[in-house]
Amino acid sequence: MPLALAATALVLLVLLWQLALPQLRRALTRHRRGSSPAQEPGYDPGRELRAEQRARRLLRSCINQEEWEMYRDLGFLRVWGTDAVAAAAGAPTAYLIYPHLPILAYLPQTGALLGEYCIAFPDHTRPYGSPRLPDSDDVLAKWFALVGDEQGLIAGANMHLPGRQIAVPKLRQDLLALARWESERAAALAQTLVL
Repeated sequence: MPLALAATALVLLVLLWQLALPQLRRALTRHRRGSSPAQEPGYDPGRELRAEQRARRLLRSCINQEEWEMYRDLGFLRVWGTDAVAAAAGAPTAYLIYPHLPILAYLPQTGALLGEYCIAFPDHTRPYGSPRLPDSDDVLAKWFALVGDEQGLIAGANMHLPGRQIAVPKLRQDLLALARWESERAAALAQTLVL
């Protein structure tokens, strides 16, 4: 028995060495050259900024003017729930979509917070893919998922009580900011119609 465990441990060490060898070689080469990953050929420190700028243009082209202004001014989007989900909740529901945070379900009539729906859309592009999409791409992916298949998204997401990842006071503050934003927007629209 001890011989079998020793042989298994030896095989495991060899496999781990084979997995780690390419990274060790790259680190050694960088060390010999005296460079850091940021100095590697092809590294671009402005990549994330340009990716977010492209993502914002794409988001703006996919959503309506009111939604774009909401995202620009408040940092989140509101999406109205469909009738099927509203019937299950007893009243129309709405969702707040934040970048890299759960989708918040709530009742607009009462402000009652229903739940946080956790989903992720990682960036798998190579060579510089990361676990995070640009903020606007993350919002757009959630928006598409909610608009395209609300019930499927809700069924497949991890649901938690409000406050697990987004603090309840922040959620209340955002709902007040949304109400204030809508009120100011309606007043400005009424003013332009009077003129």
